[in-house]
Amino acid sequence: MSAAPQPRTDAAPAPAAPPRSARRSLAAALLLGAAGAGLALLASGRTWARGTAVLAQGDLPRTVSGTDVTGVPGALAVVGLAALVAVFAVRRVGRYAVAALLALSGLGIAVAAALGNSDTAALREKAATAVGLSGTDVHHVTHTLWPWVAAAGGVLLLIAGLLALFRGRHWPAMSGRYERTADGARGPRRAAQAPDPDRPEEIWKSLDRGEDPTR
Repeated sequence: MSAAPQPRTDAAPAPAAPPRSARRSLAAALLLGAAGAGLALLASGRTWARGTAVLAQGDLPRTVSGTDVTGVPGALAVVGLAALVAVFAVRRVGRYAVAALLALSGLGIAVAAALGNSDTAALREKAATAVGLSGTDVHHVTHTLWPWVAAAGGVLLLIAGLLALFRGRHWPAMSGRYERTADGARGPRRAAQAPDPDRPEEIWKSLDRGEDPTR
C-alpha cells in the first residue's frame, strides 16, 4: 500500500528567534536606556545648588534646580527616550544612526551635568533678581548630588546607545505583517475579497478600483 499523500501547505516558515545573547543585550539596552532617561529627568527638577545673597538687612538664601542651571539634560533625556523607541522601528543604516543619536544624547547629558555641578551663574542670577541689583554676589555656595545623578543617567543612556551600535544588528525589528490601511490606520494585511455577484454595488466598486469582477 502506498503512503497517503501529505497535505501541502503554503504557510511561510516562522522567523528564527534571535539568539539568547541578542535578547540579553536587547533587554539590557531597554532597561539601561529607560533608567538613564528617567534619572536625568528626575534630577533636572531637583535642587542642584544653594547659596546666600548678603543684604544690609540680612542674608537671603537662594536655591536653583537643574533646569535653572542648564536645560540640556532634560531635553536630551527626551531625545534619548525617542531614540530608544526608534531603534526598533528602523533597520540597517537607520538603526546605526538612531543608536548613535542615543549614545550622543547620553554623552551630552553626562557632560552638561558635570559642568553644571560647578556653575554658579544661575544662582547669582536668581539672587540678583530677588534683590533687584545686578552683580549681586552669592556666598556659602553648596552643591547637591543631583547633578551627579543626572550624569549617571547620561552614562546609562550612553551604554544603551553603545549596545545598540554594536549589538543592534542582531535585534528584531517591528513586524512587517502590519501595514497602513486606506484610512491610515495600521492593521493586518488582507487579500482583496471577490465582489458578491448578488450585490451590483460591489461590482461597480470593483470596476472603479480597476479590478475584474469576473475573476
